[in-house]
Amino acid sequence: MPDSAAHHTAAHHTAAHHTAEFLRVKALAERGVASAQHSLGFMYVNGQGVPKNDELAVAWYRMAASAGLEQAQYNLGVMYQKGQGVPQDLGQAVYWYTQAAEQGYAAAQYNLGWLYAKGQGIPADVQQAMHWFGKAASQGDPGAQHNLGMMYEGGKGVAQDVERAIEWYRRAAEQNYARSQFALALRYDSGQGIDRDVQQAIHWFRKAAEQGYAPAQFNLGLRYDKGQDLPQDSEKAILWYGRAGEQGHASSQFNLALIHDSGHGVARDPDLALHWFRKAAEQGHAGAQDNLGLRYEHGQGVEQDYAIAADWYRKAAEQGSAGAQYHLGQLLDAGHGVPQDQAQALAWFRKAAEQGHLRAQFDLAMRLEDEAMHWYRKAADQDYAPAQYMLGQLLDRDDTGTIDPRQAYEWYRKAADQGHALAQFALGLRYDSGHGVERDYEAAHFWYLCAARQGHARAQFNLGVMYASGQGVSKDLVEAYAWLHRAGAAGVIPATSYIQRIAARMDPHLLAQANGYVVGAA
Repeated sequence: MPDSAAHHTAAHHTAAHHTAEFLRVKALAERGVASAQHSLGFMYVNGQGVPKNDELAVAWYRMAASAGLEQAQYNLGVMYQKGQGVPQDLGQAVYWYTQAAEQGYAAAQYNLGWLYAKGQGIPADVQQAMHWFGKAASQGDPGAQHNLGMMYEGGKGVAQDVERAIEWYRRAAEQNYARSQFALALRYDSGQGIDRDVQQAIHWFRKAAEQGYAPAQFNLGLRYDKGQDLPQDSEKAILWYGRAGEQGHASSQFNLALIHDSGHGVARDPDLALHWFRKAAEQGHAGAQDNLGLRYEHGQGVEQDYAIAADWYRKAAEQGSAGAQYHLGQLLDAGHGVPQDQAQALAWFRKAAEQGHLRAQFDLAMRLEDEAMHWYRKAADQDYAPAQYMLGQLLDRDDTGTIDPRQAYEWYRKAADQGHALAQFALGLRYDSGHGVERDYEAAHFWYLCAARQGHARAQFNLGVMYASGQGVSKDLVEAYAWLHRAGAAGVIPATSYIQRIAARMDPHLLAQANGYVVGAA
């Protein structure tokens, strides 16, 4: 209670002081003292010692500005630019900024430069923008120095000169101007216009990040996240992503979600991941929208809802997200959450495929016979094993008009080397029959074995036959019996008669061993 009373007394004294000061300043202002008129306007703007009143602020600023007081001219320009206490009038803002700028008032020079640069209230004129930014920059205004840096860097209103740009960025950065610190960090990081120096880059990123500049916070978070130029540290990544994410930085929110979703370096937290995915998605981050769509489609952390999934996919798809375009195509193809529309599905598959989306390319190839070769090849060139196998199949077929056994072999081999069982079996057949390659039973045995171990029934049957006959491998009736049993169990009908013939050739001891082997492997 004493603390509260003391606070009340202090507030009362402050209000009384402001009121007395207001009366003193008002008396001077009414006698025509320009500085007092300006101060009175400032009091009305801020509600200092008097109720806030923007209209009266404008009136007193105008009196002081008309008397030639540059600070009042500047503040009157601000009121016109913002439409505060007066209808917005950028032409009037330009007029009053010019009055103050010509008297050397740096803040007015800076604002005037912006209006010329943007063409607001006056025709755009990069030379005039450069002129006024230069005037303010020479007085040490860091914002103007930064803008001069940007103009030199982009060659706007002046010949492009990255080194001069860096000089201006450095001047502003050394005044603790976060945007320039970030720009300087980027130059050190890329080595553009300056010797690359990762440590200097991190130094300036950190300076800007510590001031709350979200892009710099994201950059530091990314480096800790990926272990790029800094030790990998998921907790520090979360710290910096979090600071930027709380400011609404969508990419930071998305990356936070990814960390919490994967549990990379921290305890996995699906609920927190969902929270950040939603935050980023609501800001239009396409990756987050696609991810949120997946969650609604599969009921991960939310109640399954195909319609909501389709809505999020569509938002991301319309931004060009290939993954979302493919996922939306799938829902349209199946009629999940949206009316079934195969034409629309194909249209979205095509958009995704044209961006290099593997599964979209593969699905298009399966649906469009006349384009199959084109799309299988696109996906195959990206090392997608199913597409490589299918391309081999097309090149092997007589009815395609493009039969090419040598190319077919190459694509089968690429897929087989990635562990694709159908391609491994296809290679086994080629070596077994000498189709397009020199017959090689050992190679056939190798590829049949690779496919058979993955459960390919025909490969298991052919392998059993090879063991039974000693073709490409030492004869082994126990191995033959075991592989043929697996093939038979998988539905390969000829396996049964082969097993009977092999059993007839085995003595009881060996047959018992083979049966034990089969039972043990089952």
